[in-house]
Amino acid sequence: MNTVVDLDQVSRTFPGTPPVEALKPTNLTIHTGQYIAIVGPSGSGKSTMLHLLGLLDSPTSGTYYLDDIDTSTLSEKERAGVRSSRIGFVFQSFHLLQHRTTVENVMLAEVYRPGSSSGRETRAIEALEQVGLGHRLDVSPATLSGGERQRVAIARALVSKPSLLLADEPTGNLDTATGEQILALFDQLHQDGLTLAVITHDDEVSARAQRRVRIRDGIVKAEDDNDGGLRPSGSRVVR
Repeated sequence: MNTVVDLDQVSRTFPGTPPVEALKPTNLTIHTGQYIAIVGPSGSGKSTMLHLLGLLDSPTSGTYYLDDIDTSTLSEKERAGVRSSRIGFVFQSFHLLQHRTTVENVMLAEVYRPGSSSGRETRAIEALEQVGLGHRLDVSPATLSGGERQRVAIARALVSKPSLLLADEPTGNLDTATGEQILALFDQLHQDGLTLAVITHDDEVSARAQRRVRIRDGIVKAEDDNDGGLRPSGSRVVR
């Protein structure tokens, strides 16, 4: 089974008096096509984990392998390139530009990708069709419902065909019924083979995932980890 994410004794400590160990040394593997939920209360270390997985921050110690790439060896420019081509982000807030159409918002995801100008609009349309918004290409996000805006944000995350989709509290700004529709979309994306990691405090959201791990006080523990996703120290996946 191929591996998308492999954290090898990854930790993150922030300076202070005393220093804050936001994530204690962690071994975590996410295989291709898996749907994992990372669950924990506020202040547990979820945001730290999100930033590390998304290459928005670097570990204090340990190594993060993404698609077998040792990200600790990359320059900031190389990290940005890997992030833009291999990771899609979905946040609680939709972060859409109101003066741009839905298809233009999705196209913006590829603006800084080298060589991506050819076919950019076609890929954006395909991504919107994938999330059920092929009929709302040329409207302003201001005219869309909350659920539709989140679908545009998901399409923007999918347009580069990422190895990993990271979702941070993706239903946090939605009512129950609309949140259920977004989770159903995630179910479909998982069935289609996408690798997903959802960061949430909501047990109902995390229950939809194939695997669930909990994080508290910077310590990651598996609830059901029969596939070896959390490993003992010194047991990194051999390729």
